Amino acid sequence: MHNMIKASAASGSIPELLTQVPVESPSARHSSYSLLRRSPDTELEELWLDFLGRVKFPDLYATPHFFLEPHWKGKKVFAILAFNAGRVTGVLTGLEEGSQITCGLPSRPQMAIDPAGETGKTAATLARALVSEFPHARLITAYSWSGALATEFERRNFRVQQLEGDVVLDLGPGADALFESFHASRKRNIRIAIRKGVEVSEMTTDQDLAQYWDVFCGWLKTGRKRIHATGDFERAAAVHRLRTTHRRFIARVNGKAIAATLVRFYPGGLIEYSANCSLDEYHRIYPNDLLLWTTIQWACNHGFARYSFGAAHPFLTRCGGTVVPIYRYRLDRTFLQQVEMRERLNATGVYLLRGLRASRSAAANYCRRFRVS
Repeated sequence: MHNMIKASAASGSIPELLTQVPVESPSARHSSYSLLRRSPDTELEELWLDFLGRVKFPDLYATPHFFLEPHWKGKKVFAILAFNAGRVTGVLTGLEEGSQITCGLPSRPQMAIDPAGETGKTAATLARALVSEFPHARLITAYSWSGALATEFERRNFRVQQLEGDVVLDLGPGADALFESFHASRKRNIRIAIRKGVEVSEMTTDQDLAQYWDVFCGWLKTGRKRIHATGDFERAAAVHRLRTTHRRFIARVNGKAIAATLVRFYPGGLIEYSANCSLDEYHRIYPNDLLLWTTIQWACNHGFARYSFGAAHPFLTRCGGTVVPIYRYRLDRTFLQQVEMRERLNATGVYLLRGLRASRSAAANYCRRFRVS
């Protein structure tokens, strides 16, 4: 099939498996894409895997495993593979929910581009595919680690915005060196957890899964913060069985499970901090600090080079690393672009509120300094 795709791409005749893209310019004449609604056949999967071998740190959800993820059960998922001269040069995976198409999250890109290929041509192919394959979608949103795709997406009326991104830890120095570079409070909390008898192990048994589920359900009831997650034991059990791409670690004290952390990964690619749950009454002995440290040790021992923490809040930045921005590509087809308008109004409101607070603070400082009442 590999040779057939090469030959047909060169002649302009794409196999039925692929969706032909209208030629817009001489440079796009050999570009095409495939829209998949289910796992690819063996030969197309081989082309996809060959592409992943040319991507430096592929994310799990930019791989064929995306279709096997239990989280998507019952949902309309898809993948777009961009081709150039018979080779896959870009991948975009996503979810179709009514009038919305979502390819990733602000903390989790689901787009990968061959860095050695023609990036602009690949970006143009993916943008065209989103626009043409989902003509009735009112909102199309995709996330990427790369801002270099902006020009081609903007030509398709996507608005590009740089977001804060995630803490990404370079695991090259090794676990011991990384520990020494941690913030003092992170090292202190890890030592306290160990001293208080917290023990972390990898989840492997059905008993581990049952104890994890008790922790997860208890975490859902916390009043400390608002939690958007929902419980589904069957999906949790399905993830538990996917040991080639997911691992869970559980923290116990005196044999009682008190916290757990999940990581997902593509072997040889990127490892990602996926989820955490913990019981409020044990926060003072810092099981989550020890869990995060354990996953870093595990990632180093298994040869991963980069670890994305999935956010950039203070709990995560205390491990060091670099905050790597994520780029949002969004096409708003709603009436009068209501989504974009609402976001800009909210941003303006936040800006004005911050300005008002700063002014009040400055006035209060002035009054204190000069004793004005």
